[in-house]
Amino acid sequence: MAMTKHKQLTRILVAGCGKLGGDIARELSGTGQVFGLRRNPDKVPEGITGIGADLTRPETLQGKLPENLDIVIYCLTPSSYDEQGYHDAYVTGLQNLLDAIGDKPLTRLFFISSTSVYAQNDDSWVDETSQTNPDRFTGKQILLGEQTAINSLHPATVVRFSGIYGPTRQRFLEEVLEGRMNPQPPAPFSNRIHEQDAARAVAYLSEQALSGKALENLYIASDCEPVRLDDVVEWVRQQVPCKAPVEGARKGGRAGSKRCNNERLRASGFEFRYPDYRAGYREMIKGLS
Repeated sequence: MAMTKHKQLTRILVAGCGKLGGDIARELSGTGQVFGLRRNPDKVPEGITGIGADLTRPETLQGKLPENLDIVIYCLTPSSYDEQGYHDAYVTGLQNLLDAIGDKPLTRLFFISSTSVYAQNDDSWVDETSQTNPDRFTGKQILLGEQTAINSLHPATVVRFSGIYGPTRQRFLEEVLEGRMNPQPPAPFSNRIHEQDAARAVAYLSEQALSGKALENLYIASDCEPVRLDDVVEWVRQQVPCKAPVEGARKGGRAGSKRCNNERLRASGFEFRYPDYRAGYREMIKGLS
């Protein structure tokens, strides 16, 4: 299908073109010219223009960024999982990128965030208006990154993802199959989103922005059914033979107990391909060899 003149002029940068960023870039590849920035540009997906730079080292950005960018999607993950690593990825790297972009306003800046900024542990529902008071440095640094994006001179939207799973993220399913997950009821509530829906959600919001549609500055991106962890494990055990729980099997989740409300994202017109864990894991189980 031939691209329109508008699409030919559209320039999109995915900063942090790794697993999720690469999926987003692929989803947007028919929307215009898509650039993927990462330390090793040879690893960006086929059809995406690679840019080699390290966002924690601003000198590597000099002369690298395309002019007249329309959309920037900031999708970094830490290179080290200590507080400095998180600060470098979510705050320093973003500020370095914003400095390199300069003062020409983007159509939209998207900051990929996490529902770990919520510390609720009482089974309550959380939405975009809920209090964020993370008790770990991870959530605190991500929240600083959100604020850096929102306080920039560009129109900005934060997308907070719950746990991403799918065919390339099978750790939870593998742990259940191997008996390394044995949560006791009532286990904490868990929230998740299929990797295809995660990439599709950001692509959809980007396309809305390019079409001139009004966007909120914050969306929760999680599927339509928060569920207790023990219920998910029991459902998987009913679908496929699993090993008996091993000694030391994990009993609970790692992210408190809350239920993420995706109503704002759905109200934007986005439709989930995998609205609940059954749809996603059923397909993954069918794909097991």
